[in-house]
Amino acid sequence: MITRRLIIAAAALAYSASAGSAQDWKAKYPELVFAKVPDENASGTSDRWTPFANYLSKELGTKVTLRIANDYAAVIEGQRAGNIHIAMYGPASYARARVVGAKVEPFAIEVSGDGTKGYYSVLYVKSDTSFKDIKDLKGKNLCLVDPNSTSGNNVPRYAMHQLGIDPETFFSKVIYSGSHENAVIAVGQGTCDAAFNWWNDENESNLLRMERKGMAKAADFRIILKSDQIVNSPMAYLTDLPADLKAAIKKAVLEISTKDKATFDNIYQGKQMPFVEVDHKAYEPVVELIKFVDGLRKQKS
Repeated sequence: MITRRLIIAAAALAYSASAGSAQDWKAKYPELVFAKVPDENASGTSDRWTPFANYLSKELGTKVTLRIANDYAAVIEGQRAGNIHIAMYGPASYARARVVGAKVEPFAIEVSGDGTKGYYSVLYVKSDTSFKDIKDLKGKNLCLVDPNSTSGNNVPRYAMHQLGIDPETFFSKVIYSGSHENAVIAVGQGTCDAAFNWWNDENESNLLRMERKGMAKAADFRIILKSDQIVNSPMAYLTDLPADLKAAIKKAVLEISTKDKATFDNIYQGKQMPFVEVDHKAYEPVVELIKFVDGLRKQKS
């Protein structure tokens, strides 16, 4: 016979097991490391993501440290080595992590301000130039972002291939700027005649974010090429983390917009909607994309 006493005892046992499990992973992981691919300068990354790391620390009850990476590859290699427990990727850098054998899984995806789970790669030129089409840039200098950037390298290379353009022969120089911000700055200063960058919609882009920080004037640039929609960026954790730790991380991230709206708005300046759950299937097309781009590079070597 099931009695009230048995139900209470079973509930107490389940709670005890759950509490014991949490203590187990806290003993094994006294510190968790969170990293963000460096699509902006280090100070910008720190300003936007340090409060997020602090929020996770509070929700998980264990220290979470923000790691400022020098490049996209550092985040990929950090997760492959197991030194970075949670990472905010771009789609292609996450796909690259999977391709090189990192045991990671995505659990949350950004949602754009218009409610879509996608964004675009755009090609910027200065507003006062005569360039109207990418083919007008023959013999000019092009800025890409990072080999593992989605909108700053992989999607552009795919798009240019579709247009019959080999960047290494079509342009005078192809320069990796290191970040989306640096790519825009290079066009503004004349180092590059055009640069690929991320763009969500008319209300949010890297360029508009830079304008809000006083780093650029959006009116000084215009778009001459826009890609098809790309699936938005994922947050991923190590697959081998304890199941209850992964559940706690996912819960904290998915609830941040309501539990700590100020911290969430600090990340996206009110331009994004709350994170939603995602899994690897959403990024399978991106895995195929980077394999295609890898194949293009091998053909030339």
